[in-house]
Amino acid sequence: MASGGGRKPKPEVKEAGALFGAFDAPPQVRDPAPHYHEHRARLRKRFEDTGADALADYELLELLLFRVVPRRDTKPLAKALIHKFGDFAAVLAAEPRRLIEVDGCGPAVALELKTIQAAVERAARVEAKRKPVVGSWSKLVDYCRVTLQHETREQFRVLFLDVKNQLIADEVLGEGTIDHAPVYPREVVRRALELRAAAMILVHNHPSGDPKPSGADIAITREIVLAAETLGVKVHDHLIVGRHGANSMKSLGLM
Repeated sequence: MASGGGRKPKPEVKEAGALFGAFDAPPQVRDPAPHYHEHRARLRKRFEDTGADALADYELLELLLFRVVPRRDTKPLAKALIHKFGDFAAVLAAEPRRLIEVDGCGPAVALELKTIQAAVERAARVEAKRKPVVGSWSKLVDYCRVTLQHETREQFRVLFLDVKNQLIADEVLGEGTIDHAPVYPREVVRRALELRAAAMILVHNHPSGDPKPSGADIAITREIVLAAETLGVKVHDHLIVGRHGANSMKSLGLM
């Protein structure tokens, strides 16, 4: 036993800085960036360098989803949407209630897609108003397909034209079931007079996908043509739009 009765000295405790050295503090480990960050950067770069034509449908859809889904990989959702609806245009045209059936597609995503569809249709309508509608068959078909080819219910639309065959209005005058949209010749002609239209192009879709005119299509077309002619309004054509094409009743000799 040590003499003097003093307490044992406490062991020397060095500060962390002394133990590890002034510049040797334990490194802080940072979480790596999510893997999809680099993927997003690469996809944006491809779009900038090569344009939309170089991207698959699901990749273009991914780009659109980046803004509304900022913190998640959008590739699985984009692929799931394309798989369910078939192609890019069909995704945009899908009803919101069907969009949100896809895992990961909530109301915000559905609203974003419907907003994009509305913008596409608005741009097509503005372009159609700049030139005579009957001047180019291909442009006329493209315009009609943008709005109708993926509709799940039949719609009867009328393009009302002025004396220069430029678009005054594009209106839905009948909407119905998967294979029938009621339309009344008197209502079509009355609307033409209200708009002071000089001519019309009738358009409707076949949700079945087959644009072949039915007997009912031929009959209603002839009724509208007759009613319009008595009031000096010309019916240029009746287009039937399907999922993969369109038919002109005038070209088929049916009016």
